[in-house]
Amino acid sequence: MDYHRITNIADPYFKQMHELMQTVFPPEEVLEYELWAEPLQDPGIRVFVAVHEGQVVGATEYRYYEDMQVAMTDFTIIGREGLGIGPFLVKQRTSDLLSLVGATGGSLLGMFAEIYNPYLAQDHSFGGVKPMDPFVRREVLAHIGYRKLDLGYVHPSWHNDGAAVQELDLGFMPFGDDADSLEAIHASLIAAFLERYYAVLPNKPQAWYDMVAQLKQLEQVRLLPL
Repeated sequence: MDYHRITNIADPYFKQMHELMQTVFPPEEVLEYELWAEPLQDPGIRVFVAVHEGQVVGATEYRYYEDMQVAMTDFTIIGREGLGIGPFLVKQRTSDLLSLVGATGGSLLGMFAEIYNPYLAQDHSFGGVKPMDPFVRREVLAHIGYRKLDLGYVHPSWHNDGAAVQELDLGFMPFGDDADSLEAIHASLIAAFLERYYAVLPNKPQAWYDMVAQLKQLEQVRLLPL
């Protein structure tokens, strides 16, 4: 299996990846095809696909914010069972991310991820691919170190229509020697990250602004089990 980076929508694997995204994710979670052109050329956005026998069978996107010392997993897709795609993507992504952190001379506090709440996302079939089932994904993410941030989470729809999406939790996976014992992270870090991450969407719901404002009034946010 090959780990291939996509940096242009003209890449023949991009069309396969976008179709895979449309198969497994609800419409409000998928950016329109043409709107990928600029983000893919951003050196800070890392989009990779797992290619097996010429076919895209998995994908992941992530980024590292050097000034905040945090990363974000935008999405992870497992398109087929029985190929070990999940472990392959995690291993390759972690290796690439740590190489990126090392190259910039920075450090990594941890990695954010939006994680489907299976009790709120039961209507999504995720393309019928069992590893993408929200119950399965949540357990897998818990096993690799993600925890839930103790806040009522909402994010803007990627349709950029101002709708509020409320069926996910915001998770965080700490890195470093104290990762297992860390009980909370600074609320200001979460607020700064969310403002940076969603700056690309001008039409954000009021519920999102209220959540960020609330975070700015707090000192820390607890890390809870998934």
